Amino acid sequence: MRIIGANLNGIRSANNKGFFDWLAAQDADIVAVQELKAQEADIAQALRNPHGFHGYFHYAEKKGYSGVGLYCRREPDRVIEGLGIPDIDSEGRYLEARFGNLSVVSLYLPSGSSSEERQQAKFTFMDHFHPHLENLIASQREVVLVGDWNIAHREIDLKNWKGNQKNSGFLPEERAWIGQLFDGLGYVDIWRTLHPEDPGYTWWSNRGQAYAKNVGWRIDYHIATPGIAAAAQSAQVYKGEKFSDHAPLIVDYDWPG
Repeated sequence: MRIIGANLNGIRSANNKGFFDWLAAQDADIVAVQELKAQEADIAQALRNPHGFHGYFHYAEKKGYSGVGLYCRREPDRVIEGLGIPDIDSEGRYLEARFGNLSVVSLYLPSGSSSEERQQAKFTFMDHFHPHLENLIASQREVVLVGDWNIAHREIDLKNWKGNQKNSGFLPEERAWIGQLFDGLGYVDIWRTLHPEDPGYTWWSNRGQAYAKNVGWRIDYHIATPGIAAAAQSAQVYKGEKFSDHAPLIVDYDWPG
């Protein structure tokens, strides 16, 4: 089973840059996308159900902002839109598809880099999301949370870690929070497990020559429960083409598709 995660930084923009043409050749079973920056009326039918996929979306109320989606080869048994928390759900940040005992989630955790207000909104999201993550793992379902977590966990996960210790995305509180998912709740960071020494950057600032110089951050993850994590066979960051300021993260699991 191949699962791809990709922050598109605008679904229409990514389409114009060839994302869906590329996707057609990837033999993916599930594709989790973030930052749609579109509402339902903005998305052409060809992008709702491309290349044999069934498309599901959780749109933000604010136009041109946020939003997540899941493209599934097989129709899910159930799709859960949002966390049931109005302030969070209005921003379109959580979409879960259930297939038997497996859940695949498209997640877009807030960024706090634009203002102190948005950083507080990020902390609020983290506070509310942690109990949900506890409940998911307690349910004994197998879960893969795919998306842009907007947090680099360790020093290896960003090029300029020394200069970012007081910046959103690498704050001590953020790093401790995501670390507790692994060390406390038992979730598994798929990339870091398969590639202990490879930074695996997935995002580069548009400022300067960050992409050309590979001055990146690893903020896009597959985070999974132990059972399906043990089935992860390979993981790659695709950089052959540039569809947005993020690169797709592709993981192959030895799991029924």
